[in-house]
Amino acid sequence: MVLGIDPGTRSTGYGLVRAGVGRIEYLASGCIRPGEGAMPKRLGEIHAGVAELISVNGVDELAIEEVFLSRNPQAALKLGQARGVAIAAAVAAGLEVFEYAPRTVKKAVVGTGAATKEQVQHMVRILLNLRGQVLAADAADALAIAVCHVNTDGLTATGRRGEDR
Repeated sequence: MVLGIDPGTRSTGYGLVRAGVGRIEYLASGCIRPGEGAMPKRLGEIHAGVAELISVNGVDELAIEEVFLSRNPQAALKLGQARGVAIAAAVAAGLEVFEYAPRTVKKAVVGTGAATKEQVQHMVRILLNLRGQVLAADAADALAIAVCHVNTDGLTATGRRGEDR
């Protein structure tokens, strides 16, 4: 079971999938939306939300988006803090953490690293057979990260880690 995380201090998207032989099964998705409090409080809420997702769902691995360069250093710093608390929750639970660049995720899901958010959402719906379901942008991104991890790591080919290499 893979938990994909699209970190953010206002909305942290999550997507939970199960890798099986030749398929990826959608389990859940949504957003952790911390309150309007001070940054340390919001980061604590993100940590608690990710920790709860891990413990309640029996997650095996966490896949998370890498920090990308931003024109706004403050925004990049805040994103890094949200990533940090999500990673800390995973490591505290004994999970292995895998990081993917945004362009890598887009290429794995859509076929091009320059894909738009709408294209990513569309392909996630198709790949996970969610055609009638509306996905929040952050949840769709988190599912895309989880799908990227499963496909990159070769789990769908065998149902077990790395045996198709």
